[in-house]
Amino acid sequence: MNLSRRRKLSSHVETSSMNDIMFFLMLFFLIVSTMVNPNVIKLMLPNARSGKQAMKQPITISVDAAGTYFLDRTPITPTELEPELARRIAGLESPTAVLRVDASLNVQKLVDILEIGNRLKIKMVMATQAQQGK
Repeated sequence: MNLSRRRKLSSHVETSSMNDIMFFLMLFFLIVSTMVNPNVIKLMLPNARSGKQAMKQPITISVDAAGTYFLDRTPITPTELEPELARRIAGLESPTAVLRVDASLNVQKLVDILEIGNRLKIKMVMATQAQQGK
């Protein structure tokens, strides 16, 4: 009598680590998809013989401790500031102004200049000085 048992071969694949891999892949694709800008249009741009770039010179508006206004180192009265700025930015695509206001002045002079820049649609950048000793 043949009483030997037949051994059944079974193939089994461990998939417990697949859950971790799928989770990390899902996180990766979610993060990457938020970084991609969908508004980008791929273009082949034409070549130019000269590699020069047009440098934009910002307009400098300064107010010293005495309250004197300067437009690119030229003294100017506060009432003349807006028309002179409008004249200088005429024809510029994206005008930029650097504000240099003395720290001892009150904030109102700075706000007045910012309002003028807002009316004329000028990008305003405030110049600051790094703190010493930090």
